[in-house]
Amino acid sequence: MKKIFSTLAICAFLYGCKTQQTVAPVAPINPTEIAATITEDELREMLYVYASDEFEGRDTGTPGHKKAVEYLKKHYVDLGIASPLGEDDYFQEVPLDISSEGRMTLSNGNPNLISENVIAFIEGRSKPDEYVVISAHLDHVGIEDGEIYNGADDDGSGTVAILEIAEAFQEAVKKGQGPKRSVVFLHVTAEEKGLVGSRYYTDVDPVFPLEQTVANLNIDMIGRIDPKRESENRNYVYLIGSDKLSQELHELSEAVNATYTKIELDYKYNDKYDPNRFYYRSDHYNFAKNNIPVIFYFNGTHADYHKPSDTVEKIEYDLLTNRTKLIFHTAWEIANREDRIRADKLEATAGGN
Repeated sequence: MKKIFSTLAICAFLYGCKTQQTVAPVAPINPTEIAATITEDELREMLYVYASDEFEGRDTGTPGHKKAVEYLKKHYVDLGIASPLGEDDYFQEVPLDISSEGRMTLSNGNPNLISENVIAFIEGRSKPDEYVVISAHLDHVGIEDGEIYNGADDDGSGTVAILEIAEAFQEAVKKGQGPKRSVVFLHVTAEEKGLVGSRYYTDVDPVFPLEQTVANLNIDMIGRIDPKRESENRNYVYLIGSDKLSQELHELSEAVNATYTKIELDYKYNDKYDPNRFYYRSDHYNFAKNNIPVIFYFNGTHADYHKPSDTVEKIEYDLLTNRTKLIFHTAWEIANREDRIRADKLEATAGGN
């Protein structure tokens, strides 16, 4: 015992008490490796559940909608991804009023309906107080005239994409190299009622400070092909808003795609004079109006848009997979770059819904 003590004492004298075992540095993670967890099979398996008749079209406030939020919660619990709302509480309650005409608005007092946003997050390793929000709406329009509107593309495709992206980020965490910044997985309610759930998050109860929110990547319909493009490259996606507030974000998005996914990025609907006004019609807008850089990922409308025929067998799963990987890689780069994305362009956001 004395001999061992003496040896340690000499080592402490010579090397400044560095008696702990040296740990070899961990090699930087390859994002392609963790993106490989995003697969056609898993996206298909989840969407066949999420956009099934069992969920009754996921209309806000209905039993089918409740099944949807429980499904999302279970996914995050199974992955071991935490909620910022407290242990075992992934639901941000959204109080709603319903008018006699059936219109839903945020309640200022005594709500006649409580719906839920679903929120999970992975805390950043070195910049935990900066946040990248990945969003999609979890609702659809429910049942009309006895027919179920399953909303496989709108927005089942965006919903399951987030679940796969979350799994990829969690894989990095398991390897000891989670993202530098915190990543928030936000599934909002009542988008079909007028972006109500995302408005509640940004305007009433932002769980994470908006001034510390670096960017919002919003996914609304990425599983189909726009009929207007059927004679063109099918491996495309419409990008809206990427250059409205941040040239940095736009250039990062282009570079990530060129490196990893090589999708044709179509900016047709990014034109400020686009009569469809898609920039104002999905949940990213509530972030953009708060000067948070956004990208909206969208495949365009089709003959099944808001019809009972928007069903799972019509999804192009290879395209859904590649588009999901594009969004993952973009989020990964935003979350891990040294400097946060800056809102370096001020685009007027007035004139929304």
